[in-house]
Amino acid sequence: MPDWPHAPPHRLSETGAYMVTAGTYQKTHRLWNPQRLDLLQNELLATADEFGWRLAAWAVMSNHYHFLGAAPDEPESLRVFLGKLHSQVAKRLNELDQTPGRRVWYQFFETHITFERSYYARLKYVNENPVHHGLVAAACNYRWCSAAWFEREADTAFQKTVASFKTDRIKVIDSFVPEVARQ
Repeated sequence: MPDWPHAPPHRLSETGAYMVTAGTYQKTHRLWNPQRLDLLQNELLATADEFGWRLAAWAVMSNHYHFLGAAPDEPESLRVFLGKLHSQVAKRLNELDQTPGRRVWYQFFETHITFERSYYARLKYVNENPVHHGLVAAACNYRWCSAAWFEREADTAFQKTVASFKTDRIKVIDSFVPEVARQ
């Protein structure tokens, strides 16, 4: 069956690691303060756990997020996992903004990671994403990503291994502009 031309194809038939990117509708900065970023990060971690996805890295910004995670035995559960996450977060943001029914999320994109080197490069990419977007000079200083957790929990040899990988050749949908000051 051919892919639907108006949405990214989702090939979720194999267990293993996946990198996921999701963005807000029209790349609007809906998560523009610490409370909103906390909301998404907390819901992401809780919902991932509920669906059996083990996250290795995550980064939450004002208009998108990335995560790298190990799929459970049913990787197609990603659709339901993200559906629940997006529904809960959208409902809460719309309550805060008094805009019931407003569309908050656009689409998600996933990549099944099949090579160890690709996994390490994406692990570094996700942890460093707040630096990539100019939000902080050091990712460990951004509280809505896994970089500080990775520095605390991963052994030094593994940290050095991940740090040695280049991220310039990986293909990640990440055309999100940095957060701008709210008017």
